[in-house]
Amino acid sequence: MDEKLREVSAVFRLPGTYLSYESIQVGIVNRTYKVNFRLDDGKEKSFLVQNVNTYAFRNPVGLMNNIDLVTEHIRAKCPNKLSLHFHHTQDRKTYWLDGSNFWRVMNYVPSVTYSASSDPRILRNAGSAFGEFQTQLADFDIGLLVETIPGFHNTRGRYESLDEAIAQDAVGRVSSAREEIEYIQSIRDRACLLTDLGREGKLPLRVTHNDTKINNVLFDAKTNDALVVIDLDTVMPGLMGHDFGDAIRFAANHVAEDSPEYHRVGIDLEVFQAFAQGFLEKTRNTMTALELDTLADSCVCLTAELVVRFLDDYLRGDLYFKTDYPEHNLVRTRNQIALCRDMIAHLDEMHAIIRHCAQD
Repeated sequence: MDEKLREVSAVFRLPGTYLSYESIQVGIVNRTYKVNFRLDDGKEKSFLVQNVNTYAFRNPVGLMNNIDLVTEHIRAKCPNKLSLHFHHTQDRKTYWLDGSNFWRVMNYVPSVTYSASSDPRILRNAGSAFGEFQTQLADFDIGLLVETIPGFHNTRGRYESLDEAIAQDAVGRVSSAREEIEYIQSIRDRACLLTDLGREGKLPLRVTHNDTKINNVLFDAKTNDALVVIDLDTVMPGLMGHDFGDAIRFAANHVAEDSPEYHRVGIDLEVFQAFAQGFLEKTRNTMTALELDTLADSCVCLTAELVVRFLDDYLRGDLYFKTDYPEHNLVRTRNQIALCRDMIAHLDEMHAIIRHCAQD
């Protein structure tokens, strides 16, 4: 690998003398390496080299074009703010295709990340980072972007796939999930609210991140200030509620999304409020009234959509999500159903928190 990383570094014209590399274990899709160089002035500088998973991302060139356009827009608009920068080859490409390997190189940012947190400051800062990402791109020409994963948040389409999986019952699991099927079908229209409003043109398309876990924000190790949003592989046209709802679904559950302790599952309203404060601080002046009114509903929509995806995968024999045991996707399904139920029970409170945060 050392020899290959030297070659990749040369293709991307990284400055200085190559010293060493380290494998970065965070992330399960792409292979990531920190490569270290000594510059001509004697200082050391590091870069991140990634081998992109082209099975997961079938249009890597379109993906990189999205990333290049978005990051360069942010850099031009906010020249004094830290942003991601992807290096270019001699022929000005942000990628290098080496046979079946698809490579890219970006700047390395010394920082810390958090997989989960109950610290209000960290949560507010994460919400602020994702909100700022939206506002930085509010004037971006969305027509320039491709859908890196077509139909990713088409909840109606996700339900249609589930209907097919139920009808086929390819691996004989429908009988073990009848209660879960009945519940998720019972909230079909509620779950599809965002999709329907988007199709009707009532919610504007925006540049969305589509993977708003808080571990996709880099933080200053001393101050816990948010530095920059990372992992832009799923940046594409979407709805503001997609980013907000998925962030809450992941961050504000009392337990992990695959915990079998269903009695502990629920929406942590303190986490919800902290993230919403940061997010709305940045977005409230650019969002529409209907985006604001449906922000709490988006949490239910995105949680229900993931129920559909987990259940669909379980019924098909676990073809998409990585599983550690045969019932893993069913446990995830039940966990997210419990979260859905709790969100719906607390929806009035969630709406009230959103309104309060928007007025602060």
